[in-house]
Amino acid sequence: MYLLLFFSKMNFAQYSSEIWCFGDSAGIDFTNINNPIPYYSTMDSRGSCSSICDSSGSLLFYAFNINTDDSSAFVFDKTHQLMQNGARLIGAGLYEEITIVNDPGNSFHFYVFHIGRYTTDGFSYSIVDMNANGGFGSVIQKNVSLISNTRIADCVAALKHGNGRDWWIITKLSSYTGSTLNRFLVYLISPTGISSPLIQNLGNATDMDLQRIIINNSGSKLMVINFRGFMCEYDFDRCTGIISNPNIIFQEQSSSYNRNFWEGAYSPNDSLFYVSLTWYNFSISDTSRLIQFNLFDSNISTSGDTLSISKNPIIYGALRLAPDNKIYMASGDNWGTPGYPYPDSIYTLCNMNLGVINNPDSLGTACNFQPFSFSLGGKRTYVGLPNNPNYELGAWQGSLCDTLATGTEDFSDSMLQELTVFYHSGWEIAFINAKYLKGKRYLLQMWDMTGNIVFKEEGYLRSSYFTKDLNCSGFANGMYLMNLQTEKEMLSRKIIKN
Repeated sequence: MYLLLFFSKMNFAQYSSEIWCFGDSAGIDFTNINNPIPYYSTMDSRGSCSSICDSSGSLLFYAFNINTDDSSAFVFDKTHQLMQNGARLIGAGLYEEITIVNDPGNSFHFYVFHIGRYTTDGFSYSIVDMNANGGFGSVIQKNVSLISNTRIADCVAALKHGNGRDWWIITKLSSYTGSTLNRFLVYLISPTGISSPLIQNLGNATDMDLQRIIINNSGSKLMVINFRGFMCEYDFDRCTGIISNPNIIFQEQSSSYNRNFWEGAYSPNDSLFYVSLTWYNFSISDTSRLIQFNLFDSNISTSGDTLSISKNPIIYGALRLAPDNKIYMASGDNWGTPGYPYPDSIYTLCNMNLGVINNPDSLGTACNFQPFSFSLGGKRTYVGLPNNPNYELGAWQGSLCDTLATGTEDFSDSMLQELTVFYHSGWEIAFINAKYLKGKRYLLQMWDMTGNIVFKEEGYLRSSYFTKDLNCSGFANGMYLMNLQTEKEMLSRKIIKN
């Protein structure tokens, strides 16, 4: 189908973050920004979650990670039911490992990006088709690997491209023990798919697990913080994806950590930065802090103003700028090991309410931080809040990329058939995905290296996308050949079961 682009500046389908789902079935409905109200979901997660709404604020779906012995992520539909094929997305149950963006080339498709942080499962995506299953949605691609056999930090962020249509997805590598490369991965999401990553080594900090990427509201800056006290603001070019000009506010500490930065948020006008510290230092690890920094100060590091101090068992967590231009802070109750899930007996002031910074553009106490002032209506929070991008950010006006090519474009011409297979050794499942298929029937076969067929399945294709979770627990370790055939194409891929 041809898409006619008649004008240089385009209006694209808009999405929003009017509904937040987080914690133990908690949430907030910001549809009336002058009177946000509690919202109830069916999720139960201490951290990673993301949700997306249409332009009117109606929930489309949400996704979240859980922290169990079989850590994984799930997708739930707008009725709070598990979405068709929505179980067992790769995840590790931490805090900023999942986010959702719309597909710039298909108004019914959405990407869910997710990380398996504690493992070398790397960085993956799944695709939700909201035109499937009677409009309740279906996961039509699952656990498609962007980078495998790699440890990824607990951070993934999304930002609109300067053209106002495409997306940048940004994450960071982790070496667990730490290296001094400070490596970023930047992917471009366009109508033709997902680009190979732009890998940038910025130095000055270690590649560690506990990192955060916080994007300012104009999309021009990235603040990176970590659990060793590193805080650095970078320029971000929304046209090229280039990260540059590091402004180091705090150098990383090599020992005696006393700045365990956890989460952060920019004020609406990007003049102030708020950060939570879950522990002030390891010698007094029962103390959390909320600190405000003035980004216009000549010495940002000395501008820190401590707005609140809390003692164990209250742990300060995520900070998020909400649609009502207030910043909300989650707090967890450190009731004991393992900390998740809460027992039925643990209902407290800190886990049944969020703190609110009511005037976040104002300095000092004028910002009017009120701890535990937003009631969750009887539901509970941990230290996580939704990792939603700014869906409503427009084009970067006046930039070299704020317009799109005029004339006629057929995106489908550049979309080639692709078969991917990702084997998860812990689950002993092969996740098989193919897209842009042109046939109506399929034949899926798997051969071992002696030429014997060990698996065979035939069926009808419901769309040009194919996905299957193949249980491999009954197969011997070794190399196999996977083959997917339709009337019009044949795709093959080798996999190794170990």
